[in-house]
Amino acid sequence: MPFLIDGYNLLWALEGTNSDLTPASDVQLCKVLSKYLNSINDTGEIVFDGIGPPDKDVFENLSKLEVIFSGTKNDADTIIERKIEASTAPKRLTVVSSDNRLRKAGRTRKTVTIKSALFWSQVRRQLRRPRGTAEPAEKQVGLSQSETEQWMDFFGLDE
Repeated sequence: MPFLIDGYNLLWALEGTNSDLTPASDVQLCKVLSKYLNSINDTGEIVFDGIGPPDKDVFENLSKLEVIFSGTKNDADTIIERKIEASTAPKRLTVVSSDNRLRKAGRTRKTVTIKSALFWSQVRRQLRRPRGTAEPAEKQVGLSQSETEQWMDFFGLDE
């Protein structure tokens, strides 16, 4: 389910929270969200007001997350509303914002809407989950010659 995220709304919702994952800037937020989206194997777009930093290279190598700045003639809310309206599968879209205007626009198209603080709780919970255990070395090395012969005998196969 793709995410459509109100960037500064999410950053504002995190103001004052103390966590090892709490970002202090738009760049840090995007890096955390990219990790989150990779961990759940989903995609997202985050929209920020304004033109953003002069050097946007830091936003280029984020996997699963597209970063959009609204520019000087629009605001992020307008861009997000247009994206909701243009969605060909709005029921599969998740809008992340605590802004009533965006939540109403999402509900009108029957998108899933989630408040920023609640979404951030989900992000933190997902990223704190323990990773899967590493594969045993034996799996990488394979069977020994004697083990191979034993299995060949067991299945009645000739070498």
